[in-house]
Amino acid sequence: MSYLEVLEPLVSTLIAPEAAQTDQLARFPRAAVDALGEAGLLGLISAEEVGGMGLGAAQACRVVERIARDCPSTAMVVTMHYAGASLIEKYGPVEIRRAIARGEHLTTLAWSETGSRSHFWAPVGTARADGDDFVLSGSKSMVTSASEADSYVWSSRPVSAEGASTLWLVDSRAQGLQSPHAFDGLGLRGNASAPIRAEGLRVPASAMLGADGSGGDIMNGDALPVFANLVASSSIGLADGALQRATQHITASRFAESGEALCELPTIRAYLARAQLRADQARTLRDDTLAAMSAGRADAMLRVLEVKAAAAEAALDVTDTAMRICGGAAFRKEVGIERLFRDARAASIMGPTSDVLYDFLGRVLCGMPLA
Repeated sequence: MSYLEVLEPLVSTLIAPEAAQTDQLARFPRAAVDALGEAGLLGLISAEEVGGMGLGAAQACRVVERIARDCPSTAMVVTMHYAGASLIEKYGPVEIRRAIARGEHLTTLAWSETGSRSHFWAPVGTARADGDDFVLSGSKSMVTSASEADSYVWSSRPVSAEGASTLWLVDSRAQGLQSPHAFDGLGLRGNASAPIRAEGLRVPASAMLGADGSGGDIMNGDALPVFANLVASSSIGLADGALQRATQHITASRFAESGEALCELPTIRAYLARAQLRADQARTLRDDTLAAMSAGRADAMLRVLEVKAAAAEAALDVTDTAMRICGGAAFRKEVGIERLFRDARAASIMGPTSDVLYDFLGRVLCGMPLA
């Protein structure tokens, strides 16, 4: 049985039926996460040598895309887990790698800070040596799965080396961590995002992921290609979900005086067609980005910088169109479009934001350094 054949019944019988309540109650999808773990899907990218499926970024993207069609909150939890797990798989301890492979360990990224905003590559939190250990201090402004994850891939300024940052694997239950308040926001309401503050958080030397000061290189070289494609895949799946629901509505709803379906209006069909094009263009770019990464093409990093912005903006356009063509019905929660409309707002302002990526792309095109 393929990984998608394993995933589909979990989405149809558990994730999709709970999606509305996950959103309405801002409830973390714990049952779904546990089921994904038991099915081996949290260990999708873990190496076979530690008990994982041994698959890669392309397969992880398709898992996220499928989940996002019905529950973007759950998709974002899985996105952040895969992004963190990809770094732990390369730099982390074998016991955590095995736990992830068994589906018993959920991880996430803890990078964004109030001081650095969406410029996550330039943290202001600190790390200092104290005997054989290190002490971390800092405030993360928004951490997906904050109170639910088992670990955080945490960023700080370097201890003593040159460079922008250092990465750490932090136990979420460690003393010195606090989560001031739960998230109650517009969209992605079920992903348990919250601030996390570290004050005098003591970690062993083995918690350092990579070398001191190498965090920027790891973020850009290892994390960004995976993360950008995963977030793009969430946006693409979300757009598909909106199109599916909008199409169902305009083909089933009819005018009483004529008996004609809404889809018999040429203007509505034209809106739907343009929205489908936007979603398909984003998917095609995502697939080409993954192909460029796999083949080591010269344009791979250019594609990485493009894919998140393109998909995020496509999701905004598609959900706007779905709201427009479904009219007042789209405002009803049971139709499911307004939830996806709200969830779609997140990706374009999630670091690196679409505007930051546009600047990066312009720099690349002009032969300028990114920073």
